[in-house]
Amino acid sequence: MTDSSKLLEELNDRSREVFRRVVEGYLESGDPVGSRTLTRTLSEKVSAATVRNVMQDLEFLGLLDSPHVSAGRVPTQLGLRMFVDGLLEVGDLDNDDREKIDATMGANSGDVGTMLDRISTALSGVTHGASLVLAPKHEAPIKHIEFVSLGQNRALVVLVFADGHVENRLFAPPPGQTPSSMREAANFLNAVAEGRTLSELQKAVRTEISNRRQEIDKLARELVENGLALWAGEGDHNERLIVRGRSNLLGADAEEQDLERIRTLFDDLERKRDIAEFLELAEQGDGVRIFIGSENKLFSLSGSSLVVSPYMNADRKIVGAVGVIGPKRLNYGRIVPIVNYTAQLVGKMISDRG
Repeated sequence: MTDSSKLLEELNDRSREVFRRVVEGYLESGDPVGSRTLTRTLSEKVSAATVRNVMQDLEFLGLLDSPHVSAGRVPTQLGLRMFVDGLLEVGDLDNDDREKIDATMGANSGDVGTMLDRISTALSGVTHGASLVLAPKHEAPIKHIEFVSLGQNRALVVLVFADGHVENRLFAPPPGQTPSSMREAANFLNAVAEGRTLSELQKAVRTEISNRRQEIDKLARELVENGLALWAGEGDHNERLIVRGRSNLLGADAEEQDLERIRTLFDDLERKRDIAEFLELAEQGDGVRIFIGSENKLFSLSGSSLVVSPYMNADRKIVGAVGVIGPKRLNYGRIVPIVNYTAQLVGKMISDRG
């Protein structure tokens, strides 16, 4: 049982209702909720003074905060977490939302990347937030790897998989690379790549580099390590993280400080620095998970919330994730079933297409 769940159980009925009303009012309007407003909605007829006393107790417990003197209360991050864990009522998926998401499957494109991009765009439009779709990585065994120099600051890596799939990715090699060092790096990788997937190769190469550090010169080793970092999640056409709806988080009413935090968030996302962690968040448990504010480092700077769910392939293996980023006062009850349904839809599409 979490600390927030224990705290919720310790509240009496009046405190629990006042807390729930404050959070629901805040999620609906974004404004602090005052005692006079609450007296008109509570099931028990009590005075505004009594409600203020209850709100002060909840503030002492760290569940509510008062942004301005005599301006009502808003939930803290702990308060939102307790509400989500113990009081959130998740609604059914709206038929209109379902139809909009289903419509992305109508074109029946043979390209999984194109399909995921359409789903990401639809998810952003339906939720009015920013959507994230982490596409599945190609996990067939690698047959051959080759580096091709395209100039002083540009190189191409060619990945040939055992199932015939070929990927070409541009990257910036470490300074001082020569055709000879690139051939040495490719030979080194091909010697340990046979029968291994890209993920398995990454682990094997780290071990080989550690064990055979004297057998490969410094520049080639840098190329290997840099190349693997790029393969994990970067590249122009083959990027794995699809971000849509950035403008939905940059509304005209947002304060400049909030805009700067959100810009920082998307700068981090677009550099793809934390893609692996994003997938790890989803892999920590089945079903939809909710991360509020600073609960994970990926979104700690923006003060945003993330609703995320993994999706699986035909072997019931988690291969990717879909999610929605929005303000902390996100309509969680509506967003959760949307993310859950979209994840199931993507999983079915991946399974059907093998």
